Amino acid sequence: MSIKTLHLTNYWHSRSGGISTFYRELLNSANRHRRHIRLVVPASRDAVENCGEYGKIYRVTGNPSRLSPGYRLMMPQTYLRPSAPLRRILDEERPDLVECCDRYTLNYLAALLRRRWLMGKRYRPAVVGLHCERMDDNMAAYVSRRPIVKKFCRWYLRWLEFPMFDHHIAVSDYVAGELREVAEGHDVRRGVWVKPHGVACGAFRPELRSPQMQARLESICGAPEGATLLLYAGRLVPEKNLQLVVDTMARLEETAPGAFHLLIAGDGPLRPGLERECGHRLPGAACFLGHIADRGALAEIYANADIFVHPNPREPFGIAPLEAMAAGLALVAPNTGGVCTYADGTNAWLTEPSPEAFSDAIQAIRSDASGRRARQVAARATAERFHWENVTAGYFDLYDELHALVRDSRRVPVLAPAFYSSAERRTTIAGVTV
Repeated sequence: MSIKTLHLTNYWHSRSGGISTFYRELLNSANRHRRHIRLVVPASRDAVENCGEYGKIYRVTGNPSRLSPGYRLMMPQTYLRPSAPLRRILDEERPDLVECCDRYTLNYLAALLRRRWLMGKRYRPAVVGLHCERMDDNMAAYVSRRPIVKKFCRWYLRWLEFPMFDHHIAVSDYVAGELREVAEGHDVRRGVWVKPHGVACGAFRPELRSPQMQARLESICGAPEGATLLLYAGRLVPEKNLQLVVDTMARLEETAPGAFHLLIAGDGPLRPGLERECGHRLPGAACFLGHIADRGALAEIYANADIFVHPNPREPFGIAPLEAMAAGLALVAPNTGGVCTYADGTNAWLTEPSPEAFSDAIQAIRSDASGRRARQVAARATAERFHWENVTAGYFDLYDELHALVRDSRRVPVLAPAFYSSAERRTTIAGVTV
């Protein structure tokens, strides 16, 4: 009999976001695999949504986020009081494993469950931290890039996040690297597993490309027939490094006026400023499509563009670039970050995150048709390895493994972690431990 898992996250947006995409796919797969899954997310008011026979979403009233418009936070008051909503949900559901995808307010809930201080001595689920971003990157984007801020992040992760959980999951080696830096100095042995996210290969596919849709996109953005259509899809927020897209397009306009047109699919707080800058620097060469809620319509846009431009050198994983690879686009992305989980020189164009390097890569794609086709075929094959059905099945296996490890700490895991935490290294000199 499979275990029941409950997942909590503050990184939930009803309109977009890789984390919400992951959890939606996990719920869909849970019904196919007949596994009981509960998802708890912040919202404007309490509500419950049934997702098939085996899935359920609890919406808990949360506070608006000051740094990320459109997001809300479940604060400690949602679980500290005996009558608090999270306490009621936990008492009703009694999950075998609780996963927290948050490092600012829900990590303390995980610690209380580990210590049996929240629900009584008789209830002790496995508690797992899911990491879909790096704290140091987010703090650099929204607070400061000063060294003291990075130092604070390491202190926080070492003492207020890492030890709160039994074990940890990271979506990429890049994200896990931040945990590796703080995994030393803990008496309790914890594993860190790397489990990538995935892509809907059935929805995003090259077969959706058609002359009619290409002509429609050219008409929408005012591009002449035969122009190369560049696409960015994602949230318009500070951490995405969107200035690189604008600067790259400006450089292309200087070297080949009118040959390239930019489509931007997405929304966010940076949109007004980006529209003003594009209107000034790229008149008639950039088109803002807004948020595309219809996934089928978005897949058609992907398949009928030519090149996907992903500017973020610190992307935790990057579902959108993987969707581009599945849809048959040529991908230009930085040669760092979580995108390197699946993209390399055989299936994409990875380069330094500068306007010069990006524009050179885009020009090379336009001029080398045979080389472009070879990498696009390889890209599709890569994307198929990350099909959501395979990815979610792997997560289910890992949840079962982590639950078993918490019940028996002497168990040798079948699914080996990327690394374990360790006790602090000490050196003995002349009989004295230093």
